[in-house]
Formats: sequence, C-alpha cells, structure tokens
Amino acid sequence: MSRQVGTVTDLNDMVEAFEFLQDWEQRYQYLVELGEQLELMPEEEMIEDNRVKPCMSTVYVYAYINPAEQDRVNFHGECDTVIIKGVLALLISLCSGKTREQIQVLDMDEVFTRLHLDEHLSPNRHVGVYAIVDLMKTQVAALPANSSHAA
Repeated sequence: MSRQVGTVTDLNDMVEAFEFLQDWEQRYQYLVELGEQLELMPEEEMIEDNRVKPCMSTVYVYAYINPAEQDRVNFHGECDTVIIKGVLALLISLCSGKTREQIQVLDMDEVFTRLHLDEHLSPNRHVGVYAIVDLMKTQVAALPANSSHAA
C-alpha cells in the first residue's frame, strides 16, 4: 500500500497547515520536509514518458490504479530539487487516493491562490508545477478503464 505524505490529503488541510506556519521560511521548510517524506519512486518508473519536460528541475511522476481500490489512483514521484520535490509531494498527497474525476477537476489556480504559492514561486517554477499537474492528469486519462480489471 502506498504511504501518503503526512496527513495532508485535501486542499483545506493544506491551507490549514500553511496558515499554521508563521512565515514563508517555515513554509519552505515544511515543503522540504514533505519532499523528504515522499515515498521512493521505483527506478523502472523513472523513464522519459514519466518525466515532466517543461520543468526546470528533473521531475518524474507516475499514475497507477490502487490495487486495493480499483476506482482510486495513486502516484509515485521524484525530483532533484528540494522545494519542487516538496511541491510534488504536496500534489501527490492531494491527488493520491482520489478518483479519476476528482483528479481531472483539480484547479491549480485555486491551489496556487489558496496556498499563496503564486506569490512565492518564480514564474518559471509556476510553469513547471502546472506541467507536473498536466502530466498527472494526462496519465490518469490514459489509465485502463476500471471495467477491464477484476474486482
């Protein structure tokens, strides 16, 4: 079973966690800690198709059906920079264990605004984070239909 990062599983939980921290230095440290807790991505999943190409950092993400709950999707991910790895961990925490439909309607503008990431990440990083979410959604759309799996 895939271990979730921390206890942050929805945007309201994330906003609450970020608001609890007093300043952006603490919030960056929190992102670093989330990244450190990210489950190791299996090497065989770190392939070109799973690489987020528009991102300045080297980022991989991989969507897969949760074997225990065929209607839920989980993710693995890896990144070579600490802050973006923390953002990746946050996104994986937000999306893992959700249905395909819940993932497809994820509004990155809302995530950026409510967490104030739009004010604290460079425009180049914005492009990369949006690209991570785009690849996550693309991978989810390409997963085999639930009906093709035995329950």
